Amino acid sequence: MISSKVAPGEEAEREATSEGQLEAVSSGEAGPSWAAGPPSERLPPLGQESPPPRRCHTDCIEAPLSRCFQNLGTAVGAHPWLFLLGPVLLTVALGTGLIFLPKEKENLEEQYTPIGSPAKAERRFVQGHFSTNDTYRFSASRTSSEANFASILVVSLTNSLLNPQTFTEVSKLDRAVQALKVVQENGTQILYKEVCAKYKTLCVPPNPLLYAWQHNSSLDLSALTFPIHNMTNHFIYLAGFFGGNVLGQTMGRGQQLVESRAMRLLYYLKTENPEDSERSKAWLTNFLDHFNSMKNNLTLKETEVVYFTSLSRQLEFEATSKTVIPLFHLAYILIILFAVVSCFRLDCVRNKMWVAVFGVFCVAMSVVSGFGLMLHIGVPFVIIVANSPFLILGVGVDDMFIMISAWQKTSLTDSIRERLSNSYSKVAVSITITTITNVLAFYTGITSSFRSVQYFCIYTGTTLLFCYFFSITCFGAIMALDGKREVACFNWLEKPDQNHASLKKSCCLPFGLSPDEHGEDKHPMNLFFRDYFGPFLTNSKAKIFVVLIYIFYIVSSIYGCFQVQEGLDLRNLASDDSYITPYFNIEEDYFSDYGPRVMVIVTESVNYWDGNIRQKLDKCMIKFEENEYVDKNLTEFWLEAYIQYMNNSGNDPNDKNTFMNNISDFLKMSPIFTYDINISSSNEITSSRGFIQTIGVSTSTNKKRMLLQLRGIAENCEVPLMVYNQAFIYFDQYAAIIENTVRNVMVASTAMLIVSLLLIPHPVCSLWVTFAIASVIVGVTGFMAFWNVNLDSISMINLVICIGFSFDFSAHISYAFVSSTETS
Repeated sequence: MISSKVAPGEEAEREATSEGQLEAVSSGEAGPSWAAGPPSERLPPLGQESPPPRRCHTDCIEAPLSRCFQNLGTAVGAHPWLFLLGPVLLTVALGTGLIFLPKEKENLEEQYTPIGSPAKAERRFVQGHFSTNDTYRFSASRTSSEANFASILVVSLTNSLLNPQTFTEVSKLDRAVQALKVVQENGTQILYKEVCAKYKTLCVPPNPLLYAWQHNSSLDLSALTFPIHNMTNHFIYLAGFFGGNVLGQTMGRGQQLVESRAMRLLYYLKTENPEDSERSKAWLTNFLDHFNSMKNNLTLKETEVVYFTSLSRQLEFEATSKTVIPLFHLAYILIILFAVVSCFRLDCVRNKMWVAVFGVFCVAMSVVSGFGLMLHIGVPFVIIVANSPFLILGVGVDDMFIMISAWQKTSLTDSIRERLSNSYSKVAVSITITTITNVLAFYTGITSSFRSVQYFCIYTGTTLLFCYFFSITCFGAIMALDGKREVACFNWLEKPDQNHASLKKSCCLPFGLSPDEHGEDKHPMNLFFRDYFGPFLTNSKAKIFVVLIYIFYIVSSIYGCFQVQEGLDLRNLASDDSYITPYFNIEEDYFSDYGPRVMVIVTESVNYWDGNIRQKLDKCMIKFEENEYVDKNLTEFWLEAYIQYMNNSGNDPNDKNTFMNNISDFLKMSPIFTYDINISSSNEITSSRGFIQTIGVSTSTNKKRMLLQLRGIAENCEVPLMVYNQAFIYFDQYAAIIENTVRNVMVASTAMLIVSLLLIPHPVCSLWVTFAIASVIVGVTGFMAFWNVNLDSISMINLVICIGFSFDFSAHISYAFVSSTETS
């Protein structure tokens, strides 16, 4: 049997000839273009006459880089197994870092709130100067951090729940919740009354009006006032506990509560002591596990009930994140199928199905290597990083297609080294420029104020570098090995063997095809864009149509940019069928009128007995109460109550000794203010606080404006003041997100322009690419408003991704156009 392969001596001679040709190209050629275009678009070798340049080219970096990749292609073609096994062994070594994937729960506050935000400094001040006691004198508005709690929203199926029948049903629900108990492994039980936050010896009531009705069922529910109701001997605050209200005439400090559609039950649990906090969380976990069954057993007829706990945000975020993992397998399977279909050829010689499959595995290797390296050096792994492989997959497969396309244009008569060298020279700048720009786009995200964005960008940027490295080494080696298969298959087809002629034609070259020996590769998609789509765009009517569509697009986008809402919507952290989604929907519909109760803190020691100081402080409090986001009827300040106490008792509030000596007696009569006055061992008031009630802050814009305005009033006050509420930790993102987004986009876009000026051999092309990036960013940001997508740390990541992807597409198209020798 006659062998169809080239003899060893002939092969060596052929390799030497091709190497000589490559040396001539390296020394006498300005370097092939990075665009994988036809030969007519490449720069001619030196010494040959070339047409006078019609445009200014800046290829001082592009040409040497192309020559370097030519040499790399030669090396990979000569030693494919070395370049294949090296990345595989590196992946195995770095992949051991995956054992360091975190097992503990992710701190959402740390990852999704701004680093060094003012609210965090304010919280440290509150924690250092004011104490609380959730086992004897709990007050929700006085806590510096979020307490453990369970919240139930009850919505009446009729116009109002202010009737004995509905209150009876809600009371039954309340008793069922308080009857829940946890049975631990050792047999001990955790009862609600053991873990509830207490005021004196009793659990803090989940709803003050419901508690009053439970102890006095004859309470007239039609004679209530809102937001403050005057009981026989004290006031109760109803703001935040009732929503969807219809108010009547003014009565004292409030208005008559005619109708109320919704009620809130808040079960606060002990948080301060670590052991108590763990027991409280165990009770909350049991509450979440059994609430639905408990609700079904009660057969509620008058009301609809939704629920939420202090653990829900964390648990639902983790549950949603775990649903991403199964999508990895589906995504990689779909990409493999797509790659196989895209690379399939009826010509068995040029068929690249298995090359495409191994190309996807190269991308998977880069993910393992990048993640493993980051975990080895201790970069924290946050759960949104788990979405990064989808992005890496898209970029890696894109590079794979570019390299396969360049390889398909080579001739089968050339040696493997020569073919791979030519392929690398064509795609060198192409995949290098896209990799650099994508990596730079992500590394600019490291400057963000959000740790989640920082870690996502570090992981993704580093993994993209591995993807690039594996593409030019491991995947290049796979193409070289497949090239040997091509040569063997081609020689077999060309072998004169009459016995197998019909088999060859029917199996390897159906429909009368002939082997693509010279690399014409007329793929249907290439023909479509060349013969149909391109001519369509150059038509005058099509140009006018495209321009009109673009004008409509950019005007709509600019309008949308001014409508975008800032801040992370907690509903987006949970799955669509999560129980927290209806909770936040009902809370938004019925309980959005009243916002957080804000501390107004006097941060330094001042002479409270000095009338001038009190006057300045009163002036500041009046400014707070006059603010559009503050209800002036719900202000609470110990100093006002103390001055009234001093006047009623006949004491002089302007005398220092009298002022200081009577505080202890005042606190015995009004113990609620006990933790609002910080008195030092030297009998000086080092700090104190009052409270104001915010209103009308349902939208992120209003939350930001409220926060900035209240801080502005405090800063301009003649007395050193500070405002704080635990919700400000999350509100600070509204003030920081726009600044962070604009900075990241500007830095990334500038980096794109610099890279394009250096690597794309035409300055006008670089400017058009930058314009395209700006256009895409404006469009995506504007349409976020139409899609009801908030501008938060997660969408900021997507904007960074858009910069990289928009550069990829626009750079290829614009460069191919300006470098073409054909008429436009």
